[in-house]
Amino acid sequence: MDRILIRDLALRCIIGIYPEERRSKQDVIVNLAIESDFRAAARSDAIRDAVDYKAIKKGVIDLVEASSFGLVETLASRIADLCLAERRVRRVTVTVDKPGALRFARSVAVEVTRSRVSARRG
Repeated sequence: MDRILIRDLALRCIIGIYPEERRSKQDVIVNLAIESDFRAAARSDAIRDAVDYKAIKKGVIDLVEASSFGLVETLASRIADLCLAERRVRRVTVTVDKPGALRFARSVAVEVTRSRVSARRG
């Protein structure tokens, strides 16, 4: 399977379960590994046959910056759902880092992997 990697998308959103986390937006870092079959796009050299990663990036930005989830797990899962809405995406791994979430740790990250089959199951 071929992969598109979107690395270190720095965004801000309300995220967390504690009152102090919900007062203002916090930094999150999103990484995506989007799996698809690139053969048709490589043959045609046309965007119509490719995964439009710019559109996916824009959708992720819109989703994250408007969100206010309690859990990073929920945010990561919703980002995965958004990616799988693009019909050419077969599987996606989403990593969401929450810098400064734990004292003495640079970051805490949640990673989810979803595919078309698992997306249908729930």
